[in-house]
Amino acid sequence: MIYRAAIFDLDGVIADTARLHLIAWKQLAEGLNLPWTADTEERLKGLERMASLEVILGEKSSNYTEEAKIALAARKNSRYQELIRSLSPADLLPGAGELLAWLNSQHIPVGLASASKNAPAVLEALGISRCFSVIADPEKSAPKPAPGIFLAAAKGLGIDPEFCIAFEDAPAGVSAIKSANGMTAVGIGNPDSLKDADYTLDSLEQFVPYDFFLSVLAESGIRQNMNIDKRPNEKID
Repeated sequence: MIYRAAIFDLDGVIADTARLHLIAWKQLAEGLNLPWTADTEERLKGLERMASLEVILGEKSSNYTEEAKIALAARKNSRYQELIRSLSPADLLPGAGELLAWLNSQHIPVGLASASKNAPAVLEALGISRCFSVIADPEKSAPKPAPGIFLAAAKGLGIDPEFCIAFEDAPAGVSAIKSANGMTAVGIGNPDSLKDADYTLDSLEQFVPYDFFLSVLAESGIRQNMNIDKRPNEKID
C-alpha cells in the first residue's frame, strides 16, 4: 500500500494524558462527595467531556441542571489545564518522539485526530507542536467511532483517506479509522481489544515507517541517500 500521510490520536498513542484527566475527574468527584472506583476509571475511557461527567454524577445526575453540569465540566477542565502545564517532552510515550521526528525529516504530512479540545496546549507542553501540519477540530466532528475527525485530518493534509495510515489506542478510535473511506488503522495496545485494526503494536517503538512510506521516499529521491535509517533514532528536541 502507498501511504502518503500519518494521522495520530493523542492520548495513549503519543502521551499518557488520560492520567491527568483521571486526576481532574477524581478531584471533582471527591469535591462533590461522589464515589470513585476502578470501574469509574474504566467507564471513562474514550468518552468526551460531558459524557464523562454523566459517569461521574451517576444516579445523582438528575440533581443537576444543564447549566450546573456545564459549570462542573468547566471546573474539571480548568484543573486539567493546570495539570497540562506539568507535561514535558519526557512524557512522550516510547517511540513517539522518534517517529514524529522521522516523519518530519522525510517531509511526510502529519495530522492529529484527537477528541481533546486541549490538544494544542498538550502538544505545546510536550514540545511537538511543530510536528503537526493539521490539528482536526473535535467540535466540528461527531465523537468517535464516527470517522469525521479522521476524515477532517486527511482533508486538512490534502491527502485522500486511502493513502493515510492512522494510529489509535481505543476500540472506538480504530472503528472510526476503519470507517474513514479506506484509511488504514494501527492499533497501539492490547490486540484483543483492538482486533479490528489492520496492524497492532505494543507501542510506536515497534513501527518501522520506512516499510510503509517507501514509495514516497523513492519518489522524492530520498531512497538513494545511503545514510537513511530504516528505524527512527532521533527524538524531538
